[in-house]
Amino acid sequence: MAIARRKKPAEQVLVVMVTVKNLKEAIRIGEEMVHMKLAACANVIPGIQSIYRWKGKIVKGQESLVILKSTPPRYRALEKAIATMHTYEVPEIIALPVTEGLEAYIRWVRSETHS
Repeated sequence: MAIARRKKPAEQVLVVMVTVKNLKEAIRIGEEMVHMKLAACANVIPGIQSIYRWKGKIVKGQESLVILKSTPPRYRALEKAIATMHTYEVPEIIALPVTEGLEAYIRWVRSETHS
């Protein structure tokens, strides 16, 4: 019989990345996710250069990146809220698990996203 492995505190945090069309949209999404307690914080990086294939064509353009810190229990609600607010037909919303981190910071993220 396998013994269930208990998650380390850091594994209970996600870094969620969202690209958006401009700085205004990035700030709007970041503020709303923090306000709704779906994310503990949002970092906004303006002016990233994106290159991707969309509907058979290569697209190059300036975007902004929102980096959100959240938790697995809040992820589905976070994803839904972002998708509702986002202006893209298929927005990039991806979550990466945190495997290590300052314990005090991890506790803060978890406390700020506790529903």
